Amino acid sequence: MPLKDLVLTIARALVDDPDAVEVREIDGDHNSVMELRVAKNDVGKVIGRDGRTAQSMRTILTAAASKTGRRSHLDIVD
Repeated sequence: MPLKDLVLTIARALVDDPDAVEVREIDGDHNSVMELRVAKNDVGKVIGRDGRTAQSMRTILTAAASKTGRRSHLDIVD
């Protein structure tokens, strides 16, 4: 499963409006940045209390990326 699809699947499961979820992947040489956009009223659900949900998503993304020999970072964009 590509990293972009992984983030998309997790985010869609968390929000009330899954059609508004967008993930944009910015590739570099050995790293990539995932920009996650959700509806305004779903931002809190993706971030979670004290950022725990977002941190968990970042941990999963980092683990999946390391299996492919890459580094990846997740940004939640307003």
